[in-house]
Amino acid sequence: MNKALESLLDLLDLERIERDIFRGVSRSAIVPRVFGGQVAAQALVAAGRTVPEDRLTHSLHAYFLRAGDPGAPIVYTVDRIRDGRSFTTRRVVAVQHGQPIFHLSASFQTYEEGMEHQSPMPASPDPATLATAAETLPRYADRFVDPATVDRLLAARAAIDLRYVDQPPYATVGEPREPRSQVWFRTNGKLADDHLLHVCLATYVSDMTLLDSVLLAHGRGGWATGDVVGASLDHAMWFHRPFRADEWLLYDQESPSASGGRGLGQARIYTQDGRLAISVIQEGVVRVPR
Repeated sequence: MNKALESLLDLLDLERIERDIFRGVSRSAIVPRVFGGQVAAQALVAAGRTVPEDRLTHSLHAYFLRAGDPGAPIVYTVDRIRDGRSFTTRRVVAVQHGQPIFHLSASFQTYEEGMEHQSPMPASPDPATLATAAETLPRYADRFVDPATVDRLLAARAAIDLRYVDQPPYATVGEPREPRSQVWFRTNGKLADDHLLHVCLATYVSDMTLLDSVLLAHGRGGWATGDVVGASLDHAMWFHRPFRADEWLLYDQESPSASGGRGLGQARIYTQDGRLAISVIQEGVVRVPR
């Protein structure tokens, strides 16, 4: 396990300050605000720590309310909404400087057998044949407004091995493409056999690239190239089948719509052997700078 992954796991190991109140810290982000995937993952950790271990995460719905301050701690308050025979529901509010910055509802379920079907996994190359971020990003250093962006991106993603199947948005600025994107990802090191940990790490990664497909449709390179500004608005995930975040997962993403200064991304995450593990939908602000 590399040091970056150890640091990320420390970030998710929240301090419990009351029965249903937790405190987390942030680490430096690529932009001057807390990374949305971090807040979502920490909130899910807080919710999960109030739920019996035999109840597995099956869905989350979240709203990003305000930009988080990376220099201040985040307090997570958990409301125990419902404890039923099969399902448990929790609501989490993340607070900084006396104001809510994020709201999460999460549901957990005891394991049970049921009907089975799934959408088939799309075609995708073996992740081992794809270029790593360290191999890809330096090629496009001249596309970024800030020369330090490459190093900052590599540092921010050092805990995750994330590989694009096709060229990322910043590689094809000015060339509109089909609004679809695929990445393979896994943690840079093995993880403990803890269902909640794997779910939280998948949640963390899910906020990294989901709006790429919005950018591709318009030939935009992203915030780092200076041709768009934006932020996540809301995020939803459904966890269908067991998976490990330390084994390759295919993140198959597309954008069905952009309008009103907002872009919608939807995705499916598959295990390498073809099982549909997670469905994801996210909308974000995507604006062209004036």
